Amino acid sequence: MLKSVIVLPGLLWFALLPQQPAAVPAAAPIPADAATLVNPVKPSAESQAHAKKMYGYDCAMCHGATGDGKGDLVADMKLQLKDYTDPAALKAMPDGEIFYIIKNGRGQMPGEGDRLKPDDIWNMVVLVRSFAKK
Repeated sequence: MLKSVIVLPGLLWFALLPQQPAAVPAAAPIPADAATLVNPVKPSAESQAHAKKMYGYDCAMCHGATGDGKGDLVADMKLQLKDYTDPAALKAMPDGEIFYIIKNGRGQMPGEGDRLKPDDIWNMVVLVRSFAKK
């Protein structure tokens, strides 16, 4: 009885931890059909505020608050990330590829998987692109 009182809370705590989907290896090719996806959302002030909030929680620690690729964890993890404030950084990347990477991850970046709705991910694509327009 005492053992279950001690072990059970620990197991419940572990079971309730958020699970991250596995990231796609950096060398893995992005499916060709991902590049053909077109962003179906019309961003609003509200949807972009939500995207910015989610970016702050999940992305800024590596990609930086402004998308400059200089987040707090970059040096610790010895990463070199694109500077999304540079318009050339995403010029050759269609929205569908960015959507695919946010959803599925790439390299050491975990994907959002099913944690975000597709419209939320598309709004994140709009947000990431907006970093270069400042």
